[in-house]
Amino acid sequence: MNADVFDNWLLKRDCSGLVCNEPLMPMEGAGHVLFPPTYAAGQTDGFPGGYTINRFEKEGKPSVCLIDSVGSQANRLEPVFLEPPYCELVPAVTVKAGEVIKSILEMPHRAGDACVRCSVLHQELHDAFLQTLLGNFTPMAKLAPTSLALGAWDARDTQAKLPRLVGSTIRAYDIRELTRRAQYTTSMSYIDLGLLEKPDDDDKPTKEAYADRGFSQVPAPGYPGGILADGGVERSTTLSLSALRRIHAKGGAMETLKLRRYLLGLSMVVFTLPQDGYLRQGCSLVRDVSKPYEYVEAYGDGRRPELKLTHEEALAYAKMAAKAFGVGPDRHVDFSKTMAEEDIAKAKAKKNGKKGKKDKADADGNGAEEGGETTKKSKKGKAK
Repeated sequence: MNADVFDNWLLKRDCSGLVCNEPLMPMEGAGHVLFPPTYAAGQTDGFPGGYTINRFEKEGKPSVCLIDSVGSQANRLEPVFLEPPYCELVPAVTVKAGEVIKSILEMPHRAGDACVRCSVLHQELHDAFLQTLLGNFTPMAKLAPTSLALGAWDARDTQAKLPRLVGSTIRAYDIRELTRRAQYTTSMSYIDLGLLEKPDDDDKPTKEAYADRGFSQVPAPGYPGGILADGGVERSTTLSLSALRRIHAKGGAMETLKLRRYLLGLSMVVFTLPQDGYLRQGCSLVRDVSKPYEYVEAYGDGRRPELKLTHEEALAYAKMAAKAFGVGPDRHVDFSKTMAEEDIAKAKAKKNGKKGKKDKADADGNGAEEGGETTKKSKKGKAK
């Protein structure tokens, strides 16, 4: 593609973004079982735990099941920048915590992650997030550019939200749920062989301990056993040019254009990246060539012309844009236990402060109510 096409995307406001809707199916073939992610039960919304399924049977519409969330997809894509030649496009920022060294590219919350926040980079990140609130995104692009391409939320400090430019989600449609059962069988009968004492019938703690440690046979009740996706599986990936055009740099139009070109290059690399289909045990996905594949530019007036962008073109443009913008310096820092403890102490103090205010408010409310009642009684008595 001509590089002028990319500048047209950045300078003109008619193209909303790039869209890739990719039909997928289990590696074993269409109609085979696949396993979505399981989530813990919700504490406030009544979610019982298990798969995330939205049901529309009452409306006569099929159910939809989440196979991989937008956050999970971002965390799968981001580590590509650890590998050559992609690593040349971003600064190498690592944190050493004990014997473990983690790149910011491996941290699920990117620039908002607790690991990088509790290091000497804290103030620099804090200032960079504040600058985004003021409309200057250059400091963040120099320090953690993938936090702009894939999004970040400084939930525990400035509350600055960086909308992701590239978002990807995998869903299954018109699904049917399966269940599974299992039986844990011991390698030998420890009790019959006299290796362990047989617990009394009412000795529940010992029975549970035997089961927990694998010394007795245990039947497993019904668990989620995967799904059948009668309506197919689809990965939907978008690159929002509208969101990119809201990003600015301090220093005028030329600096803003350099910044946008840089972020566009990173975003196109991620958008066009061939993905590994393995998501989890029981869920390896491949392209379903029997269904239409949509790869388009999406315009505000409804036009959806075919997109001809290749990964090689995206990478070439990204290299050119990164060189013009100037990739930020590499940073290698240590995790600070002291900063982490201070961070935790502040959180506890804040929570206790709220609790104290609530207790005081409750006490004041009770006192006012009692006082009001007393006043009523005294007035009544005086009237008598």
